[in-house]
Amino acid sequence: MYKIILLLSETAESSSKGGLFDFNATLPLMALQFLTLTLVLNLIYYKPVINILDDREEYIRNSLTTASTLLVKADELTKTYELELAESRKSAQKIIKNAQEEAQLIVLEKIKEAQKNAEYLLVDAYNQLSEQKKQALKSLEVQVDILSNQIQDKLLNDY
Repeated sequence: MYKIILLLSETAESSSKGGLFDFNATLPLMALQFLTLTLVLNLIYYKPVINILDDREEYIRNSLTTASTLLVKADELTKTYELELAESRKSAQKIIKNAQEEAQLIVLEKIKEAQKNAEYLLVDAYNQLSEQKKQALKSLEVQVDILSNQIQDKLLNDY
């Protein structure tokens, strides 16, 4: 048994030299190298990348707030323009309605004027025809008188 213990102690001694968990000066040196590498990477790579990412995030945030304010302004302008457009349409419809009413009044006045002119023309034509009729009757009376006198003279002369 003594030999077995001796063998185990020799194996333990041989395995403790240069093993995986050997606690000598290499472990603190590796830890120091790791910390130095972390520090160097942080200073050279991570900080600039983080700064760029922060700047980009701030730019995006500013762009979004600017865009949202512009969108709100655009919505307000759209609403005001739509209201103005509706008012303009209403006023245009009123103007069109007034123009149509004025045109109808003008047309009615022209029709009345034309009817009056037609009545005056009819009355004038009737008066002229009446005058011509009177003159024609007078001339016929004169001719009838002349003819009757001629007939009377012929009858009296023949007998």
